[in-house]
Amino acid sequence: MTSLPAGRSTSPTLTRAAGRWIASWWRVTHFGAALLALALSPSSYSRRHRPALARHVYLDTAPNLVWFTLLSAFISLVLIRIVVVTAESYGLSAFAIQMVVRVLVLELIPTTAALFVALRCTIPRGAELAEMRRAARAPADDPARRSEALLDEVLPRVVGGIFAVWLLVAVSGVVALLVAYVVVYGFAVGGLGPYTRTVGQVFSPDVSLIFILKTLFLSLAIGIIPMAWAWSGPRADASATARELQVLVRLFVVILLIEVVSLLGNYA
Repeated sequence: MTSLPAGRSTSPTLTRAAGRWIASWWRVTHFGAALLALALSPSSYSRRHRPALARHVYLDTAPNLVWFTLLSAFISLVLIRIVVVTAESYGLSAFAIQMVVRVLVLELIPTTAALFVALRCTIPRGAELAEMRRAARAPADDPARRSEALLDEVLPRVVGGIFAVWLLVAVSGVVALLVAYVVVYGFAVGGLGPYTRTVGQVFSPDVSLIFILKTLFLSLAIGIIPMAWAWSGPRADASATARELQVLVRLFVVILLIEVVSLLGNYA
């Protein structure tokens, strides 16, 4: 007799939870579209806003570039050595470079760079915005001041995160290709011809387009989602750590979806 009311109360609870989830993602999507429009507007890069943009681009890129490049070079060296030795043991040394480029440059480096920028830059920057909004120092509900606050506080953090992902992916990809060449051919220049041909075969027009789109969507997700959730989400009283964990989980889901679509495009 008592199980029926409990069963009836479960459905409205799930409905309300699904409605809140859809509404929250709709707010983030709408706010992200507004940020993209601002980012593509030339007026957003006027002389008044350039110092803030330059400062956040520098803070999100320069302190992380050296450390991430060294870390990616070390991990690339270990993975490349494992792949090359394994391929030689199975008589597949001719395909070792292709496997290295596909697994490391096309798949691991963009995803790792995006997660690195998220953990080091955009999620903490989003927490800063949430605290500013909670302390009413940045009034997200005042239309008159909202536009200036977006240009002064939100857009520089978004642009800094997007630029950081692109730069880390580009530099780490080049470093990984150089490490792969040294591992396979040493420091001799005789392997440049076959190596460049092999890399060129991997980076076909279709694969290159998917790689660029994957990096683009990863950078947009890393740059926009933490700021959008901090600025347009509800003013919850949760701790900063709890908010950062929530944003990290949502980012992880989006990154996983982008990775799955990329894999389907490359190998399906």
